[in-house]
Formats: sequence, structure tokens, C-alpha cells
Amino acid sequence: MNNTQRFFCTKNIVYLAILTALLVVLNLLGSVFKVITSINLTLIPIVLGALLLGLRGGIILGVISGLMTFIFGVTGIDPFTNYLFTNHPFLTFMVCTVKITAAGALGGLTYNLLSKKNKYVATFVASAVVPIVNTALFILGALTMYGTFSTLSQGAGVGVMYYLIILCAGLNFLIELGINLLVAPAIYSVIKALERVR
Repeated sequence: MNNTQRFFCTKNIVYLAILTALLVVLNLLGSVFKVITSINLTLIPIVLGALLLGLRGGIILGVISGLMTFIFGVTGIDPFTNYLFTNHPFLTFMVCTVKITAAGALGGLTYNLLSKKNKYVATFVASAVVPIVNTALFILGALTMYGTFSTLSQGAGVGVMYYLIILCAGLNFLIELGINLLVAPAIYSVIKALERVR
């Protein structure tokens, strides 16, 4: 049995199915709760997937989450992403998918590296890495759409970098990081319980 067959065993497929369902529900909830952009509640199942299933789990769930965000933008469910899509369809697709996929992958890698020494610390650090990477790549991606963000910032009466880092990404980042760190002990407990079942 090769690595791909081992990864797609029944247990992992069940984990992916449950976490994907959670992604859908949290993505819908996140589109309702906004600061300026949607609060990304899907980081929680992405962290869980990265911790339980490693790099592949983080990537798969990241891709699903990114595609959902993009679809929400295209259809107008998420007006902010829709505005970006209207002005930059390809860049919006790239930002939506790459940032969260990379965040899930790096969360999984971080956990794998640190869990050999301390799984509790590894859970907290990976739970922080996912929103940090997601937000950092959003900011970098947004800079490729500088003209659009310049228009948005003028409407808010502030400079582009202030709008992008403080208003657009900063408040959401703090909320997302806080949520992930608050649920990290629960995530750790789930992992320990599942390890006993294995």
C-alpha cells in the first residue's frame, strides 16, 4: 500500500468528510459575521485537519475553503470578495485559494515538527500559524490589487496601507487568532481522544 492509499483510508476519509461539512457550516456563518471582510471561522476545521491528517489534510481542506470563499465572492454572497472579483478575477481566485491552502499546509508541517517534543505546545503554535499565514498572504495578495484597495481606502478616508493592514486584515486577524487560540485546548483534547481510539 503506497502513501496515497494509506492517506485515503476509511478513517481519514471520515475525518475529511466531517471537517468538510464543518467548513461549509462555518463558511456560511462567517459570511454573516463581518468586521469589514468576513471572519474566517473555517480556520478551525483547517487547523484540526492539519493536526489530524498532516500536510495533505491541511492542503485538501485549504483548497475546499478557498474555493468556497471564491464561489461566495463570484455569486455575491460575500460582497467584499465579489468587489475584488469584479476588478481582478484571476488575482482574486489566487488570493482566495493560495493563502488558506498554504496556511493549512504550514499548520500541518508546524504541528508535525513540534509534536515530537510537546503535542500541547504544537497544537497552540499550529493554531496560531494558520491565521498568521492566512492573513500575511492575504495582505501580500491584496498588494497585487493596489489600485482597487486604493479606491476602497479613499472611500474609508484613510491611506491604502492603513486600510489594508489595520481595517481590512488587522481586526479580522485578531479575532481569528483569538478564536483559534481559545479553541486550541479543545482541539488538543479531540486529538488526544482520537489517538486513544486509534
